Amino acid sequence: MRLHEYQAKEVFAEAGIPVPDAELARTVEEAVAAAEEIGYPVAIKAQVHVGGRGKAGGIELVENETEAREAADRILGMDLKGFHVDRVLVEDAVNFVNEVYVGVTMDRGVGRPVAMVSSRGGVNIEEVAEEDPDAIAREHIDPAFGMHDFQARKAVYDAGLDRDVAGDVASILTTLYDLWEERDGADAEINPLMVTADDEVIAADAVFNIDGDALFRQPDLAELEDEAAEDDLEAKANEYGFDYVRLDGNVGIIGNGAGLVMTTLDLVDYYGGAPANFLDIGGGAKAERVANALDMVFSDENVDAVVFNIFGGITRGDEVANGINSALEQFDDIPKPVIVRLAGTKAEEGMEILNTDLVQVEATLEDAVQAAVAAAEEVDS
Repeated sequence: MRLHEYQAKEVFAEAGIPVPDAELARTVEEAVAAAEEIGYPVAIKAQVHVGGRGKAGGIELVENETEAREAADRILGMDLKGFHVDRVLVEDAVNFVNEVYVGVTMDRGVGRPVAMVSSRGGVNIEEVAEEDPDAIAREHIDPAFGMHDFQARKAVYDAGLDRDVAGDVASILTTLYDLWEERDGADAEINPLMVTADDEVIAADAVFNIDGDALFRQPDLAELEDEAAEDDLEAKANEYGFDYVRLDGNVGIIGNGAGLVMTTLDLVDYYGGAPANFLDIGGGAKAERVANALDMVFSDENVDAVVFNIFGGITRGDEVANGINSALEQFDDIPKPVIVRLAGTKAEEGMEILNTDLVQVEATLEDAVQAAVAAAEEVDS
């Protein structure tokens, strides 16, 4: 479960991590009133689960009431990378001289949690990791003992941070790890952690994702789930019982089994496309469930083409084919190109059932993915 920035900051603040004064607003008038109470300048920040909000116009720094009103009016209701903005965080603007990144996640390659620090905060940390991996200091942590103070200090000094703020940053990193561990975190990060001219450090952004399977141990966080749900698609995924993650691309992906879906995502990326989602319909999916999956992907305005990858074990190819036909026959015009690959149990029967006037059928997964990527590029061009 992903928390919104304002929710994550509430959790961080309760643990003692400094955050700016802020108020949540759902209307322009509420935003203006919050800005007046906090005092200008303030930042008005869209509360959606996407990165790069500032570059996409979802964060604005304002100096007075007129600018606050105009910015709130622009941001509230906007479509930000496919997500509808229905709330903003009005936050005291931090006068900073440096930006730092701190984060905690699980390093699955090593099999241990990893704490990370970088002096190159305020930018996409994935880009930093790709372009200059040495710019990120890492400390792997034995979960049996937790993070030692010396590990936090070492990560901070390895990142090359100024001695005047090193102690405070190390303390925040330790607190962040403790939160991650105690609250069943999946990812916890502050980017940027701003450093002021007075050598104070303040969490200007916050990310905290919780292991959904552990919410029964975190009842107070579980209460935030409905409010943290991003949009109609995520709500629909919960209603249908799908494992679903929305991404930034334009190739919709449906499969049965997490491994199969991940393989499809990797191939879309390999052949130059951009995945729009992860959607696992699970084993033994009947026609109605398949139709619901197509309904979900068609509902994503970012999707330009859909690849359907089914390998029949429990799931029967003829049931899948019936579901695809049932879903597509509801449309006078098919909203997106659909490319299907069926293999395994009853695959031959399924191929015969599929209405090839409505879908494009490919024999191999590679051919299906390449066809979907090409179809998406054609629509997008």
